Amino acid sequence: EIMPSLVGSEMCIRDRGTGTPLREFLYVDDLAQACLMLMESPSAEGIYNIGAGQDLSIADLARVVAQVVGFQGAVVYDTSKPDGTPRKLLDSSRVRALGWKPEISLHHGVTLAYGHFLREQARHPLPVA
Repeated sequence: EIMPSLVGSEMCIRDRGTGTPLREFLYVDDLAQACLMLMESPSAEGIYNIGAGQDLSIADLARVVAQVVGFQGAVVYDTSKPDGTPRKLLDSSRVRALGWKPEISLHHGVTLAYGHFLREQARHPLPVA
């Protein structure tokens, strides 16, 4: 949960916890490609985890997003709130053994998602409170 807020006159992002939990992020097109490959593969049976294969901290994710969107403010962590699970990383070895691997880096995926947001915002502006 990331919430924009003002600290004095400076914009900041307020996040729950310490920013240290590790999470795995996968761009949706990579997920779609993995699903298609599995559906078309005669040797694919059972349940498969599909993940990027690497994790990063919430703080590192915040830095990537800030860089992509040009955010110059501070990221403030509310350490009075819990972090949640310390690490969430899937074991994607079964799908990788079939030859799949993600193609889109986190930075590129955030860039693509932000570009999509900007295009949609131009077409359908969000109301200003």
